[in-house]
Amino acid sequence: MIRNNPRKISLGIALTTILFVTLACGASATPIPPSPTPEVATVAVPPTQTPAPLYLSVTLTSVPHDETGDNPIYTAKAQIPNLQGSDDERVVKFNNEMAGLTQEEIGRFKDNARMVIVTSGSGSGYDQKFTLLSAPGNILSIKFDINTYISGAAHPTTHTRVVNYDLEGGQDLNLDQLFLPGADYLKTISTYCIADLKSRPIDFTVNSAGAEPNSQNYGNWNITPNGLLITFDEYQVAAYALGAQLVTVPYSELKSIIDPNGPIGQYVQ
Repeated sequence: MIRNNPRKISLGIALTTILFVTLACGASATPIPPSPTPEVATVAVPPTQTPAPLYLSVTLTSVPHDETGDNPIYTAKAQIPNLQGSDDERVVKFNNEMAGLTQEEIGRFKDNARMVIVTSGSGSGYDQKFTLLSAPGNILSIKFDINTYISGAAHPTTHTRVVNYDLEGGQDLNLDQLFLPGADYLKTISTYCIADLKSRPIDFTVNSAGAEPNSQNYGNWNITPNGLLITFDEYQVAAYALGAQLVTVPYSELKSIIDPNGPIGQYVQ
C-alpha cells in the first residue's frame, strides 16, 4: 500500500498555485493596443478673392433726350451718358449727375431763349453730344459739346462741359488730384499750351489772357491715353470764326509733377 507524503502534496499544491498566479499576472500584463485616433476631416478654406473692378460690370450707353416748348419756342436734343449693367450706388450717382448736368444746361438755354421775342422761324435750339475720351478702365473722362442757338442771334455758339469721374471712388476728380501736393501744375500746363497756341495762325497774342495759369482758364480738361486734353472754348484764345482750340499736353511733359499713385500715375510708370 502506497502512502502519500503530506509534505510532498503540500509542496505540489503550492507550486500549482504559484503557476496559476504567474499565468494570471502575465495575462493581465499583456499591453492593450491603443484605440485608433479618429481622423478629423479637413475643411478646405477657399482663398480670399478680390472683387472684380466695377467698370468691368458696366457699359456706357447714350440715352436720347428730346423736348420742345412754346414759351419760349424751342427744341432741345441731347445725348446723355448712362451706365448700365449695375445698380451699385456709384453707378446710380454717375447717372444722376449726367441727367442733372443736362437739365442744368437746358434750363440755362431756356432762360436765355425767354429773353427774346420770336416773330418767325422755328425758335431757339439746343443740341448736346458727348465723347468718352479716356481709355477703358475706372476713370470716365467725358467731353460734352453743347451747341445752342437763340432766336434772332447772328450765329449759334458752342461751349464745352467736362466730367472726369472716378467710378471706383464714386466721385468727380479735381485737376489737382492728378498731381503731387504743392506742385505748380497750372504753370506747367499753361507754359506748354501757350507755346503750342503761339505756333498756330490764330492771332494768339490778342487773346493770350485766355491761356494764363488760372483755374478758370483750365476748367475744361480730359484724361486721354495720349495726354491731358485742354479745351479752350470759342473766343477764349482765338476769334469765334476759328472755333475752339484743343491742346493735348503729353504726360511726358508732366511726368515730374504727376502723382504716381494718382488717377493718371499709370501713364508715367
